Amino acid sequence: MAIPQTFIQELIARADVVEIVGRTVQLKKGGANYMGLCPFHAEKSPSFTVSPAKQFYHCFGCGKNGNAISFLMEHAGMNFVEAVKDLAQQYGMQVPEDERDPQDRARAAAQREKQATLTDVLDQAGQAWREQLKKSPRAIDYLKSRGLSGQVAKQFGLGYAPEGWRGLASVFAKYDDPLLVESGLVITAADEGEEEKRYDRFRDRIMFPIRNVKGETIGFGGRVLGDEKPKYLNSPETPVFSKGRELYGLFEARTAIREAGYVLVTEGYMDVVALAQLGFANAVATLGTACTTDHVQKLFRFTDKVVFSFDGDAAGRRAARKALDGALPYANDTRSVKFLFLPAEHDPDSYIRAFGQEAFSRYVLEAVPLSRFLIDSARDGCDLNTAEGRAHLASNAKPLWMLMPDGALKRQLLGELAEMVGLSVKELSELWDPTAAQSRPAKSDKYPKSYQKDSNNTPYAKAYKPKTVRGLRQVPNSRADHATRLLLSYSALWHELSNEDHELLSRLPGDHGALFTWLEGQLHEHGALPWAALREGLREHALEGHVLRLMGQDTLAQDNATSEVRHELRHVLDRMLVEHLKMMETQAIEEANIDPQALGRYRALLARRRELESQQAPAANN
Repeated sequence: MAIPQTFIQELIARADVVEIVGRTVQLKKGGANYMGLCPFHAEKSPSFTVSPAKQFYHCFGCGKNGNAISFLMEHAGMNFVEAVKDLAQQYGMQVPEDERDPQDRARAAAQREKQATLTDVLDQAGQAWREQLKKSPRAIDYLKSRGLSGQVAKQFGLGYAPEGWRGLASVFAKYDDPLLVESGLVITAADEGEEEKRYDRFRDRIMFPIRNVKGETIGFGGRVLGDEKPKYLNSPETPVFSKGRELYGLFEARTAIREAGYVLVTEGYMDVVALAQLGFANAVATLGTACTTDHVQKLFRFTDKVVFSFDGDAAGRRAARKALDGALPYANDTRSVKFLFLPAEHDPDSYIRAFGQEAFSRYVLEAVPLSRFLIDSARDGCDLNTAEGRAHLASNAKPLWMLMPDGALKRQLLGELAEMVGLSVKELSELWDPTAAQSRPAKSDKYPKSYQKDSNNTPYAKAYKPKTVRGLRQVPNSRADHATRLLLSYSALWHELSNEDHELLSRLPGDHGALFTWLEGQLHEHGALPWAALREGLREHALEGHVLRLMGQDTLAQDNATSEVRHELRHVLDRMLVEHLKMMETQAIEEANIDPQALGRYRALLARRRELESQQAPAANN
């Protein structure tokens, strides 16, 4: 939905960023600002400041900064629209409706009301089961036998659904309320000619509430206390719960993921809770289903490093193989995906108890990289000593390799696979994608020597030189303009960018920053969109005129972005990052007189800028 910019500005003006941040960060007054430990990276001394005058937060350690809306997006993992709605609700403001017809708006309002009602019902059940846990020595003894403390049980909101077919009848005044069935708490059944029967879905089970990134209860997982089957039972699909999109423990693990620098994806609820007990609070679990692309995309909203943990048996290998399929579309050059295979006799809980935290941490560090696991999966069952076996390897590897976004990682894998198959890189590339091979430039792995430059001396490839439209030459006037044109034309590239890139673009001043914040919200909500769809979303939006002036009426090709387009975008962003770092260096130097830590921040910023400049130097010489 298109939210008027005037409303967003009014919302930011009314919201108190100190109050919003202070709910999750312990802040102390320090002069005109507030200080605290950064929630986005691990630190021992506070470098995170919140300014009540500017309604802005900034970390001098990791560079995170923004307003109340961006804090909800970064810390709670919400998309833009979710953050605006959540903040508006907190301050009693109504988000303006979009331009849909009255029937569509009424249906959307009814859906939102239904979702809020269902989460209230589920939360009420969760509260009741938490009380039941306190009254059940048997359930308490089971959790103690698994090594869990009362503190971690409270942290994850664990409960106990007692024996009996209609336990929830004492919790809800109307046991025949349709909401109990729609929320998945109650099951109905009726034999032909008999009256309908109702009974609780969860009975005599330890209950694990499943929460969304806002902390709302959207479903449950229940585990038996003995060896009965099924061992685990999940809530069914409901208007608020989809197991293919949600991850258990993500709400509880958000801060720990940022502090650890990676997320550990496990196979079950008990793994997540036990790992949190043992010092690995950065763990989440899929909900009885294979890891999907939706899961992976959601995880990359919190970190650039994902480690999948599986049992070393055949079932664990099959689960890892499915996770590989889900991860490949997001395996770009700035992200890390690894696969951890424990010995068959261990799960993460038992391994840590047997060998300790340090041993498990080393195991995580030595996990199999995505590239190696892809090759191992493709060559499984192939005899590379025969032409048939090598051809079989090529056949297995092709669909996996094709899922990956273009970049250095994908090209390196092509070289390794070509060597194993016994073909040249060119021959294998032509075999897998004849059309792309025919249209590929002779030196696609370098910046073309025919680069042009815009008015700010920013190079752009001649192949993508903007055309003249109605007598007006649509040449981007700045690097930000150029990045805007590329990302609106090839929006899938947004998901290939690093968190550092997202921060840079979304925090740009004026219309540029607002546009990239809007774009991020659209892509989180709908996935990659063609320019035509983005154009429709901007109709009557405050940014519409700004975007149309940049894009003109003649846009770039809408095919998949080529390596040249990726190189071009990377070059522009790196130049923008260098300028941003220079500004931050100046600010750190100015603050060095009053803040002893500012000198350390300056050195870190300088090192990062020099790293970027050294990477740019070879491209500039082409």
